[in-house]
Amino acid sequence: MLESLAAPQQIRQFTPSQLERLAKEVRAFLIDSVSETGGHFSSNLGVVELTVALFHEFDFLHDRVVWDVGHQAYPHKILSGRMKLFPSLRKHGGLSGFLKRDESPYDHFGAGHSSTSISAALGMAKARDLQKQDYTSIAVIGDGSMTAGQAFEGLNQAGYLETRKFMVILNDNDMSINPNVGSLQGYLNQMISGQYYRRWRDRIEGAIKVIPIKGVSRRLAQAAKWSEEAFKRIAIPGLLFEDLGFRYVGPVNGHDMGALLKGFEEAKVWMEEGPVLLHVQTKKGCGYDPAQRDPGKWHGVTAFDAEAGEMLASSGQAVPPSYTKVFGTTLVDLAQRDEKIVAITAAMLDGTGLNLFQDALPDRCFDVGIAEQHGVTFAAGMAAQGLRPICAIYSTFLQRGFDQVLHDVCLQDLPVTFALDRAGIVGADGPTHHGLYDMAFLRLMPNMIVMAPKDENELRRMLLTALYCGHPAALRYPRGQGQGVPMESPISPLPLGKGEVLREGVDLLMVAIGSMVASAMEVAAHLEAQGFSSTVINARFVKPLDHELVREWSRKVARVVTLEEGCAAGGFGSAVAESLAEAGIVKPILHCAVPDVIVPHGSQPLLLEEQGIGPKALKERIESFLRGGE
Repeated sequence: MLESLAAPQQIRQFTPSQLERLAKEVRAFLIDSVSETGGHFSSNLGVVELTVALFHEFDFLHDRVVWDVGHQAYPHKILSGRMKLFPSLRKHGGLSGFLKRDESPYDHFGAGHSSTSISAALGMAKARDLQKQDYTSIAVIGDGSMTAGQAFEGLNQAGYLETRKFMVILNDNDMSINPNVGSLQGYLNQMISGQYYRRWRDRIEGAIKVIPIKGVSRRLAQAAKWSEEAFKRIAIPGLLFEDLGFRYVGPVNGHDMGALLKGFEEAKVWMEEGPVLLHVQTKKGCGYDPAQRDPGKWHGVTAFDAEAGEMLASSGQAVPPSYTKVFGTTLVDLAQRDEKIVAITAAMLDGTGLNLFQDALPDRCFDVGIAEQHGVTFAAGMAAQGLRPICAIYSTFLQRGFDQVLHDVCLQDLPVTFALDRAGIVGADGPTHHGLYDMAFLRLMPNMIVMAPKDENELRRMLLTALYCGHPAALRYPRGQGQGVPMESPISPLPLGKGEVLREGVDLLMVAIGSMVASAMEVAAHLEAQGFSSTVINARFVKPLDHELVREWSRKVARVVTLEEGCAAGGFGSAVAESLAEAGIVKPILHCAVPDVIVPHGSQPLLLEEQGIGPKALKERIESFLRGGE
């Protein structure tokens, strides 16, 4: 059935039994395909029946659907004509792992960060009304995204506007990547009891309607309304969504096709009067036992043996520990010696390495849910009372807390440390996840210290330095393994704002930061074979930059190169150029950084070369620069 599906509109004519068969085929295809390519897995298995039901009830060439985050939209891609492209999933030039408006007319809004769907879908609904068009606008939110403030900002506005033909589908699966946290999750559990309230309400309404005497019917209706309000407060404490102006429908079993279709039919009726929230309960990883047993582990996967339920083994060669693991273990060591150190993350315990901290010191580890803004200000409050908080957040997600970092942390000069994992080019997750902008937007903030380690041992030293520097501080480090260097013990702090000279030469100065230091050393060895001698500085600090060291060596050489795995505009290279200009040093300078483009998805080595900062590209660019070219 799936193979013969010529157009998504065909699904609208399917019977319930055909829809169930289609869902089974979509799930089987997902398992087979993602086991070959890797990608987001358990989140997609959980929404198969929901997606099939959506395509049966709506025409998404006409209606609009916004999938929150987008990593739960593989079934949507399969049903909207992209099944044959799945072998290219997350590969360079291939199918994106998220929704992209330029990839398909069925992708109405792109997203890689969470909790934006309600705002976007509401915007589409109001644009429809202003342009006197007629379609349904739907937001599918879940996978932890309801813990973010923006979701409630959207709900608040939608209820206030009494927006018709607008529906929020809450995909309630108890999970983001790690299990959901916070009082909202307890509230959703209470909503399950709402099915009893709904049955009671519907029966009373039906009974009143058949009473023929108008006066009696009116008085009974009023009495029923009063009792309904009282009963709601007992049966469903708060009744949050209806209090916000939504008609609540559910909870619905998201793996029961009949229940889903019935839920949609009811929602369609109520949408003629105002906004509807359809509460759908699903199981992350549904239909594949290993993923259902451990949905966190199977959230994002590499290629795996589908029959055995095991990830494919690596080459077996020993590899250095990841930067994430080094950060996690080092923080635990430091915190066990200092009870003032506390750790905060936004629904990314495993991804940031704070799962190790939670295991060791659970009372001092805080998962705030997908709520980076709250997490930053929460840390600021702790710092104001004498603690040493560290916020472990992916570089791309700290963008969501820009104002809080500036307003709540930096303007008050509070000693909050930001550990920015996945800084630089991250690979297959693509444009929404590349951590390219942190150096540029953090270095403009007063009181902020910004640093990046050349290897995993320097990461340990920077973590210690940041925690005790007495100011806001950020250390950014890349995805993947370290350099395999020895780890010093005990850890010693770094002198604040001081770089180091790794190699001396007279023809060229290369000033590198973070992951690009190793590349600079490799380029220097290549140039030596061509007859050029190079000085290499490991800057260590983007801010405060070691002006004295950079200016001293710039005066000794003919040309200067800056190297960074970040955006060129306003980044580390800009800081070096500003420093030289302030000192009146005029030298030819080459900035090796990511240009002002949107970097696509693909493997990290390939993308680095494509953006001109991979080892091969750097050798060619810098040698040409030395010979009077670029």
